[in-house]
Amino acid sequence: MIKQKKPIIELRQTVKSYGKGEATTYALRGVDLKIEQGEFVAIMGPSGSGKSTAMNIIGCLDTSSSGNYLFNGVEVGMLSRNQRTLLRRNYIGFIFQGFNLLGKTSAIENVELPLLYRGLPAKKRHILAMKALQSVGLEHVAHHTPGELSGGQQQRVAIARAIVTDPLILLADEPTGNLDTVKSIEIMNLLQSFNKEKGITIIMVTHENEMAKYASRTIHFRDGKIDDANGIKEIL
Repeated sequence: MIKQKKPIIELRQTVKSYGKGEATTYALRGVDLKIEQGEFVAIMGPSGSGKSTAMNIIGCLDTSSSGNYLFNGVEVGMLSRNQRTLLRRNYIGFIFQGFNLLGKTSAIENVELPLLYRGLPAKKRHILAMKALQSVGLEHVAHHTPGELSGGQQQRVAIARAIVTDPLILLADEPTGNLDTVKSIEIMNLLQSFNKEKGITIIMVTHENEMAKYASRTIHFRDGKIDDANGIKEIL
């Protein structure tokens, strides 16, 4: 009998609430979600729909109020805070709309940061960071600060920083939100190449239908749930 493959991400009846009693508000209302290794998933929905809360829980930046979250078969809710930090540090890469680069630090030093947190020696950090910059076509600006780079270049530096640790998954929160159309397409082609060529699982929050088309699947959130009216759409 063929053993069934476990999803890399699984939410089971995941609830996130704030406050108590009559003051309770719900960001997530019993979400069930499975994402397989190697998928490229776009998450869409209006503001307040729960999509960013789900992303924060998946990225171990927040915890659920109830329900289960399994990462590669491991029950994240049973981990200590330090264990969740290690999971996030070792297996998850983050890409943000605002780039989140250190302004007075060179591109290569920004990319080295996750490796510094891992305690890697300087020479090893430098080699891996340069390799990551090469993978996004920016080795020639390694010693430039973010202020000397275009918005598209800054986002590519941020992508290099996210992949330098060779993560299992990339979480991208509106990665093209601050870019024009041409730069957005460049970034999406880059993410798509990492998904197809390296097999990195990508989960991307976006408001833009054109960007969601780069994903293999689109999930719509509404009112703290996956929107059954839209369903989970396959992008052909």
